[in-house]
Amino acid sequence: MFSPLIKELIESLRCLPGVGPKSAQKMALYLLERDSQGADRLAQSLRSALDKVGRCSQCRTLTEDHLCPICADEERNRSRLCIVETPADVIAIESTKQFDGLYFVLLGHLSPIDGIGPEELGLDRLETITQQQGVEEVIIATNSTVEGEATSHYIAQLLKPQGIEVSRIAQGVPMGGELEYVDGNTLALALEGRKKL
Repeated sequence: MFSPLIKELIESLRCLPGVGPKSAQKMALYLLERDSQGADRLAQSLRSALDKVGRCSQCRTLTEDHLCPICADEERNRSRLCIVETPADVIAIESTKQFDGLYFVLLGHLSPIDGIGPEELGLDRLETITQQQGVEEVIIATNSTVEGEATSHYIAQLLKPQGIEVSRIAQGVPMGGELEYVDGNTLALALEGRKKL
C-alpha cells in the first residue's frame, strides 16, 4: 500500500516508546503531507543529537559536554550523591528542587538473568567517585521493583564500609491516594517507612 520509503519511515517511528503501527503511520503521513519543514528540523535535530550527545564523564547522564551542567556547577553540594537508574530520573528529581547534590546514573539495575552485573552499572566507578570526592551521604533512588530493591541493597553494602551514610528514598502511598485502592505491597512499604510527627 505504501512505497518502501514511507514504510521505512513508519517502521522507524515505531521504535519510540508507546508508538504503535497506527500512531506511527499517522505521524509519518502528517510530517510528509503537512509539515515538511518540521520533518526536516526533526531529522536535523536527531542527527545532531546522535552525533554530539554522549555521557557526562562524572555522573554518566546525557550531555554534549565533558561534564553535564549539574556536575559543572560549583554551587552543588559535592558531599551528597543521589544514585538513579536513568537520565530521566535525574530530570524528575531536579524538578522537585529538593536536592542540591550530585548524581550517579547507573544506566539500569542489577539483573543477572539479563547479564547485568555490578560492572555493567559502573559500580567500580561509583566507589572511586565516593572516595575521591569525599562523599558523606548517598541517597539511593532506584525504582520500586525487585531489581531496583536488589540494586539498592547491593550499593548500600558496597558503600557502608566507607563510612558513608546511605539512605533509600521513601516509598508508599502516593499524594492524594486513597488507601482502599493502594496495593498491599505499597501499603506495607508505607507502614515500614513511617515517620514520627
